[in-house]
Amino acid sequence: MCLADAILITRPEPGAGDTAFRVAALGFEPLLAPVFTIEPVPARLPSAVAAVLATSGNALAPCFPACRLLPLYTVGDATAARARAMGFGRVVSASGDAVALAALAIRDLRPADGTLLLASGRGQGMPLATTLRQAGFRVLRRAVYRAVPSRALPDAAVDALRAGTVRAALFFSAATARTFVRLIQNACLGETVRSVEALAIGAAAGVALQGLPWRRVGVAAKPTQDAMLALLR
Repeated sequence: MCLADAILITRPEPGAGDTAFRVAALGFEPLLAPVFTIEPVPARLPSAVAAVLATSGNALAPCFPACRLLPLYTVGDATAARARAMGFGRVVSASGDAVALAALAIRDLRPADGTLLLASGRGQGMPLATTLRQAGFRVLRRAVYRAVPSRALPDAAVDALRAGTVRAALFFSAATARTFVRLIQNACLGETVRSVEALAIGAAAGVALQGLPWRRVGVAAKPTQDAMLALLR
């Protein structure tokens, strides 16, 4: 392994471990540097709904087991696979982003089928709920988790950045990108990313990364982990 082969993984658990495994399989050194901690939020989940929509894998555990027998529509394939492993019985993936999830639900379901439960993070999911309501659906949006920003990057990540051993950093959301930029700026570490590639899951995350002098900002062709990791090859 060459000197600069570490890959910063800024996403929190659950999910960071899977990404680390995938990064290692590509021959790189995964370095966990989560900028959020995921905490469950108590929420009353109605059972009399037609289907559940999950905007993130972080929404699955708070919904289980109350919703495991209901049809579950997920944003992406990784969340769908995690849901099946947890015991959700009827899982359909949009294989994309929130826009793709809305399109899938509108195509697969009818307003007459009943209310949709949208399980998301605190402060998230509002544009998706609006799109579905404009299509005639009744949507109950429930925040089942919250993302708590870290106060600083892990020491190992800071040390690697200062040593110049980081090849790339992965960003799975615009919120993650914005928080990382703020932490770097607060710690006066901006110069440490000049040799680092920033790889974003979508255009919004790519824009949020522009505040730092990266060697390059790359945006995945599709909003999936596979497309992000393809940028490492």
